[in-house]
This record gives sequence, C-alpha cells and structure tokens, in this order.
Amino acid sequence: MGTRGRPSVDKLVQSARDGSPRAVARLISLVENADDALREAMAALAPHTGNAWMIGLTGSPGVGKSTTTTMLVSAFRARGLRVAVLAVDPSSPFSGGALLGDRIRMGDHALDPMVYIRSMASRGHLGGLSWATPQALRVLDAAGFDVILVETVGVGQSEIDVAGMADTTVVLLAPGMGDGIQAAKAGILEVGDVFLVNKADRDGADVTVREIRHMISLGDRFEAGDWRPPVVKTISARSEGLEDALEALDKHLAWSQESGGLERRRAARAGREVEAIALAQLRQQMGDLASGASLSALAKQVAQGELDPYAAADVVLSELGTAQH
Repeated sequence: MGTRGRPSVDKLVQSARDGSPRAVARLISLVENADDALREAMAALAPHTGNAWMIGLTGSPGVGKSTTTTMLVSAFRARGLRVAVLAVDPSSPFSGGALLGDRIRMGDHALDPMVYIRSMASRGHLGGLSWATPQALRVLDAAGFDVILVETVGVGQSEIDVAGMADTTVVLLAPGMGDGIQAAKAGILEVGDVFLVNKADRDGADVTVREIRHMISLGDRFEAGDWRPPVVKTISARSEGLEDALEALDKHLAWSQESGGLERRRAARAGREVEAIALAQLRQQMGDLASGASLSALAKQVAQGELDPYAAADVVLSELGTAQH
C-alpha cells in the first residue's frame, strides 16, 4: 500500500481516527478483500481498540431488527455518542447484498457525520463470519466509535456467532411468529443478554413475554450474582419501550464491568479471533499442499492400507511446520 496513488496504511489509520468515513470504508474493504496490507493495518489499529461498546442484534427475519437498530442509533446519538452500524449477511454473494435496504430504512441517519453504516457480506472469506466480522469491528473500534451495533440476518448459525462478537447480545422476538419455541431450538436463550419482544401492539405479545421468561427460568442456569436476562416489550416503529430497552442495556453493561464479565468476554472473543485467523492460514497452506503431489501420495497410501490416517496427518503437520520456517 502506498504505491500507485494509494495512501499508506499509517495515513489511512490516522484519517480513520480523525473521523474520515472514507478511510473507515477503505479499511473495512481491506478486510473484505483479505488485502495484503491487512496485517499491517491491524497492527496499526491494535493500540486504539478496546473502547467501543459492541451490541449485537439478532432475531428472525421480520421481527423489526432494522427499525430497532434505527431507534437505538437515535437514542445513543441523543447521548452525544458516535455510533456505527455493521449489518452482516453471512450468505449474500455481494458486498452489502439485500442489506443495502438497511441503509434506506436508516435514512434518518445517513447524513449524520457521527453515524457510520456499513453492510457487509462474509461469504467467500476464509473463516466466514468468524474471521471477517471481528476484523471489521476492530476497524470501527479503533476509529473511535463509542457504540457499534452489529446486526445479522438472524438465520441459523449467524444468530449464535453474533453473540460471540458482542459485549451485549440483544435477541429480538415478535408475537405470533412462534419465536419462543424457535429461540429454544436455536439455542438463542443461552446467548441472549436482553430480549426485546418487538411489535408489542400485536395480539399475543404478553403471552410471548411470559413464554420467554418461563424458558429463561427453567433449569439451573443461574447462580448467585449471575446476570438474568430481562424481557422488554417494544414497538420500535414508534420508539415505544425505548427507555426500558436502554435501561436493560445499560444495566447489562454495568453488570459486565463490575463482575469482570466484560473483560472475560472480550478475552474469549480475542481468542476466537486469533484461532480463526490461524485456521484460515492453515487452510490456505493445506490448499497449497493439496495442490501438490505430497498429499495425493499420502492419500493413496492410506487408501491402500500402507499408512494409517494419523501417521499421514503427522506427515502433513510436519510439512506445514517446515514450510513456516
């Protein structure tokens, strides 16, 4: 970087820290493209990270995630905070994909220089959501945003993945969608820190609230001092329930800070990030090895019973180790 008219990584990082949305966008593009300059950029960003409050939002399609995100952006801006929104679609083959619609729905904030909105597709990246998204969050954190809202499409594994990236995980549900049972099936009850029953003006909202509270209370999940996830009713389209939602979020952050949970969660997140990067590099090396004659010869020996698979794996690991030195 720095050749052919491209700014140096140091200049790009400094511009991002000075509030340039263009610089932030270019740094996230480095992540999306797995650019050669990414390693240098991450080294330059690292000293400036660890300050943003990362809030993950997930839930089934149609529960009102984008409307709720817009409501929360307005609330945090009213506090004078800089806010970033990262809308992640783990399946879209295009950068942004269908989530470009989120930018339209968040049009109230599109011209606010203190708000940055980015849609990001992770398909095609080594490691997918677990690899690309934490790197993009690191960019936003280092750029000085106070709050980062991470929104996923809420389908399958992405619901669980977002919890691993957030300091506070918000699970959105809506009455009449069978969300209570679905949440239990998907394992979201275990990862949610705050549950919002949105569209609470619909019939069945109180039933959904009782259902979720009952499911949360089942079993021996909680010990003394543990956080007990609140269930809050909201109507995001009218900003109703906003104060209760903010109070729940603030209380979780305060509890996390006081209990040491925030530090533990961030350390665990960093561990998964390191692991994902290491595995991505190993997969790349394995791909290089597979394209050569070595792995093919080993596979043939295993297939013919001349070598057991564990011994063959030892040879592969040995060759990978040799290649790194």
